Amino acid sequence: MVRRFTGYLAYRDPDERDPGNEMPEFGDRVDKDIFEQILEMDENDPDREFSKSLIFGFFKQAAETFGKIETALKEKNLHELSRLGHFLKGSSATLGFTKIKDSCQVIQEYGNRHDESAGDVPDVEVCLQKISAALAKAKVDTEELEILMNEYFQ
Repeated sequence: MVRRFTGYLAYRDPDERDPGNEMPEFGDRVDKDIFEQILEMDENDPDREFSKSLIFGFFKQAAETFGKIETALKEKNLHELSRLGHFLKGSSATLGFTKIKDSCQVIQEYGNRHDESAGDVPDVEVCLQKISAALAKAKVDTEELEILMNEYFQ
């Protein structure tokens, strides 16, 4: 069964409403095309166990990675910050979590001592400040998105 989205409601058939599948307003938090592809992996499972495990597994992974980023910030370990930013950027991009992906891109770039335009940033403290701000934003975006996903999957 292939799902398609019309407006904010998921439908199996254009004339058949599927109650319980109202899509929350994700705004620019989620790439809806990617999210739709993930939902399609559930096939005929009305409980959406596969996509639910992917989504909520990500939130657990993000919390653990945020903790590691905080440790690397305290240690001023730019290489580790770049590595962790890259790791979480990939996971969030795979799920279509655009705002989180963008913040992780900032963490990765400043960990490599580059700004958003790939220009060199020689001052380590500036890099750490930018990473700290990106981490704070990623945490807020993750919390907001987790609330929306809990609403959707309940």
